[in-house]
Amino acid sequence: MTEYTESNEVEWDFKDRDVKILTELSRNPEISSRELADRLEEEHGIDVSHVTVSETIRKMREAGVYREAIMPNESFYNFALFEFKFNTDNFDERWEDAMEAIERDKQTLMFFISNGEYQWKSIMMFRTRREESQWIHEFYKEYGDVVSNIRNSVVHNLLKFRTDPEIFELLEVEE
Repeated sequence: MTEYTESNEVEWDFKDRDVKILTELSRNPEISSRELADRLEEEHGIDVSHVTVSETIRKMREAGVYREAIMPNESFYNFALFEFKFNTDNFDERWEDAMEAIERDKQTLMFFISNGEYQWKSIMMFRTRREESQWIHEFYKEYGDVVSNIRNSVVHNLLKFRTDPEIFELLEVEE
């Protein structure tokens, strides 16, 4: 179970080694802790045992520093961006049920809250456009009193579907 603070931020005191571990894991999620320890020494001058690397990975995972997810190959699914606009007349009574339904739904890859007129957004996966249309129909039948509009966009030609290792450089620690 991941533990988050009130603001949903993870508390972690990053060391240079941690950043390099995340960078290397992003490059190759299947790398063994032994190979990772060797790469840390060879490429970054960090001398650490594979046991320490393994323990650090476990602790970062448990602290919620990063999340692990199985991502299907995009050729198997149609991806869609859904944006939900609220019906404020009935929102107070049923918003939580609707939110949990989206979050728990097997089609939902990512669900988040944003600002603006359409505050709930999700990236969803469907095998066919017909299944996508049916999902919208069923959601309106169940939660149409909470949501006044669902705006959906078909995601064509998914061009990038990964985390670049360089993003972790933003976490580097000044020594």
